[in-house]
Amino acid sequence: MSWLTSSWSELAVVAARAALMYGTALVALRLAQRRTLAQWTIIDFAAAVASGAIIGRTAVADSQSYATGAVALLTIVAAHRLASLLRFQPLLGKLIDYRVRVLVADGQVRRGQLRRCGLTDNDLYAELRQRGVFDVRQLQYVLYEGKGGLTVVPRQTPPPVPLVADGLRDSTGYAPPGGSSSTGVTP
Repeated sequence: MSWLTSSWSELAVVAARAALMYGTALVALRLAQRRTLAQWTIIDFAAAVASGAIIGRTAVADSQSYATGAVALLTIVAAHRLASLLRFQPLLGKLIDYRVRVLVADGQVRRGQLRRCGLTDNDLYAELRQRGVFDVRQLQYVLYEGKGGLTVVPRQTPPPVPLVADGLRDSTGYAPPGGSSSTGVTP
């Protein structure tokens, strides 16, 4: 039954380490970029999972000191910051970030792109219904953004739409008929 209970002194040490790690995490995350918590990419998710594991282990593992946990946490935050900066380099940005995918073009669902994104027709249709779209043929494009959101462009949108053109140019797996899109951009 000793695994169910602990002495008050052991519990006090755990509470102190947990409070110290929590304070360290708050300071470290405050020094990190805001995007860490607001807009998750794969680097953000990896940093969050690693940080949570470090904070939890440092709080409860007798074999890990606060200093070890704090150094590990600060290293993760620094590595995340470096990865965030490396995203601005074109080649590294392509390796770190997901690219835009064109899921619907000219009212036609592109099922191959859905599969590559791990989405089903029903996933797409549910998102469109939530946005008040009930007929795919009403759409010029549906872009699956790098962070997992959808951009829905109705057919009535007059070309060129600069941000849509940028998304089409940066997309993968999309070559418009005739070599150029209706936005005048050749992806």
